[in-house]
Parts: sequence; C-alpha cells; structure tokens
Amino acid sequence: MSDKGTAVQVAKQPTNVTPIAPENLFERANNILNAISRRAYEIFEGNGRSFGRDLEDWFRAERELLHPVHIHVTESGDALEVKAEVPGFTEKELEINVEPRRLVITGKRESKKEEKKGKTLYSESCANQIMRVIDLPADVEAEKATATLKNGVLELNLPKSAKARTVRIEPKAAA
Repeated sequence: MSDKGTAVQVAKQPTNVTPIAPENLFERANNILNAISRRAYEIFEGNGRSFGRDLEDWFRAERELLHPVHIHVTESGDALEVKAEVPGFTEKELEINVEPRRLVITGKRESKKEEKKGKTLYSESCANQIMRVIDLPADVEAEKATATLKNGVLELNLPKSAKARTVRIEPKAAA
C-alpha cells in the first residue's frame, strides 16, 4: 500500500458463476421496483403533490436508491468479456445470473450508520443496491462462465456457445 491511503484488494481466483433461481431474481427486482415507487411517491408528496413531474420524480428516486453500474463488453472469437464497475461491493454482496443471451448483476450492501455530534453542513451518500440487466450479443454457455472481483471491477468471462454448423451430406447409390 502507498502512503496516500489507497487500498488494494487481492484478486481471488476466478470462480464459477452460480445461476440464481428465477424466483429469487424476480423477487429481488420486484423489491427494488417497490422501493423506487415508494421513494418516488415520497418525492411527489414532498413537492406538494404537483402533477406533471412523474418521470423526474421516478428518476430521482432511482438515482437515490440504485448505484449505477457502468459496463464494458468486448467480444472475441470464442467468448464475451464483461467488465462492470461495482465499487464498494464484496463478492458476498453480489449475485450474478447468466442466461444464454442475458446477464443480470444485482447487489445489496448494508449501510453503517454513523452518529456524530455537531451540525452537518454537507452530506452525500451512495446507493447501497445495484441492478443491471445486459442483453448479450451472442449465446453463451452459462455453466462455463467465470467471475473475478478486483479493485471494485467485476470481470466476467462468458464462453460463447458452439455454433451449429451446416454439413452437406452426399447421398450414395443403393447397391
């Protein structure tokens, strides 16, 4: 570590990605959407219930509750590689679901409440949940997917499915 206070997290060996049950994924997505709806309604009420700002209220609630996940997807001849920025999340707080044409990254971390004495002059917070659904440009073999978390970047290696090949068969004359 350097003397500037930067922390280095040791990368673990790539691990296989275990798919989560669709019911759990649906339940988690539903819980996130419900939380956003509740917060958007609170914002609506806080603005004096003025109509015409529905979308603005929804986006504000989404920004407050969900941390944005920036991604970078690259494709080689035999695999897709996805890099997702998930700063502050540990491997235990992330869930990754890989389907043949879709990748879902979700995460939830517990926030620690600090009690300080004195007057707060300025405060910022970061959302403690993430959810990102990515439609993949090619079919992948979900069972062979691997993931590594290093320095707040989740790296996924998704091997492509073997393409079906067309083979021409010549008929032979019957003897």
